[in-house]
Amino acid sequence: MELSVAERSSLTGPLFCSALSLNVPPMFGDDMLELCLLQTALLRRRREREMMERERRRRQYLRRRRAFVLSSIAAVLSLINSTSRHIWVRYRGPGQNFWSTAESFNDEEWKAQFRVSRATFSYLVEVLGPAIKRRRTNYRVPIEPRRRLAITLWWFAWSGEYRSIADMFGVGIATVCTIVRQVTSAIVERLYDRFVSLPSGQRLDDTIAAFKDRCYPQCAGAIGGTHIPIAAPRNNPDHYVNKRGWHSVILQAVVDQNVCFTDVYAGWPGSTSSAAVLSSSDLYLKAEDRPDGYLFPREKSLMSEGVEIPVHLIGNSSYPLKPWLMKGYSLEHQLSSEQRRFTYTLTSAWSVVDTAFTRLKGRWRCLLKKSDIDISMMSRIVAACCVLHNICENLGDTFLPEWNTDIASAGNYLRQPDAEPHEEDSYCTAEVIRDTLTYNLLTILQYQTQY
Repeated sequence: MELSVAERSSLTGPLFCSALSLNVPPMFGDDMLELCLLQTALLRRRREREMMERERRRRQYLRRRRAFVLSSIAAVLSLINSTSRHIWVRYRGPGQNFWSTAESFNDEEWKAQFRVSRATFSYLVEVLGPAIKRRRTNYRVPIEPRRRLAITLWWFAWSGEYRSIADMFGVGIATVCTIVRQVTSAIVERLYDRFVSLPSGQRLDDTIAAFKDRCYPQCAGAIGGTHIPIAAPRNNPDHYVNKRGWHSVILQAVVDQNVCFTDVYAGWPGSTSSAAVLSSSDLYLKAEDRPDGYLFPREKSLMSEGVEIPVHLIGNSSYPLKPWLMKGYSLEHQLSSEQRRFTYTLTSAWSVVDTAFTRLKGRWRCLLKKSDIDISMMSRIVAACCVLHNICENLGDTFLPEWNTDIASAGNYLRQPDAEPHEEDSYCTAEVIRDTLTYNLLTILQYQTQY
């Protein structure tokens, strides 16, 4: 007769205990069986997890071994076969031919194309070579520093389209853009502090003496601004529209007697006034944060009728009057003969600013017409062109008169905005200094001549 499920369950516990020879009461047999089955299940699951973990480690080991074998094979093949892989490089014959032709130019042809002499170009390659040189890889031979610099100078000098420059130099269109950005950054980072700085020491003495020869005393440079054309930016384009109605960024610069830039501040939108640009510049902070309010060493000051006349900059009517920044009298008022003479003398000495800006834009036409380069890069482009201008002036790389024709041809289209007079000046120490200079100009010049 077959037993029911309950009867089989009641007999399983005692039989299990008797099979294991356990001296336990029959009533605990079922609990012992349940505990044994639970432990068996736990052991089974633990073993399954161990098997899965062992299989995972085995697959990971196989993947690592396969990757190691493949990388080893690739390394051996790269050592055995060093030929170039044509799939990575596109052949560009016309550009290669132009560059080889450019290398054979005489000095006049070279300067006409790149706006710098061959000697200046070689100097730039020497000082910038380590910064613009790229590492050779197994995939391609990098563009040499000479060609990278030539591409950038060509873009500075002619501001051509990337496509035409790419065809001329045998590189890709995107490569031209990348090279211009990289070389521009290298010029600013490596050469700016070396070639652009306010005069000090003997340079300051020479600058004061040079401006004294222009009949203006105690001058360490002239400050001015100019507008650089740009394409309308995507963000806030109206802010960049100047008084003439075209988009621009402002270049504020200090110029010495050699028409070299000693301070450069660029990038503000074209609608900003000259006084606002000045007040946000490091030059302004450097002068105003000093306890004595002077920009240059106070021991260089002169005394005239009990008034201390410091070494200062000179500017036009758009700038504020400061002890460290002099400007002429407004022609809208009735001026005495001494005031007219002072204003004329200051304006004559300040003309070095116009000369410097004319040479800068005549040599580097990228500052003369609208460029499609990103607005965030324009300040570096302007600073790099100013550095190159100083290098050319210092090395005697002369400015050719025919380059002015480029400015004349573009002048009718992009005329510079007129200077807006700054009318917030009030009677202060700066006016006392200016009046003393005005009515004792000849005496101060004679005193400087003696010493």
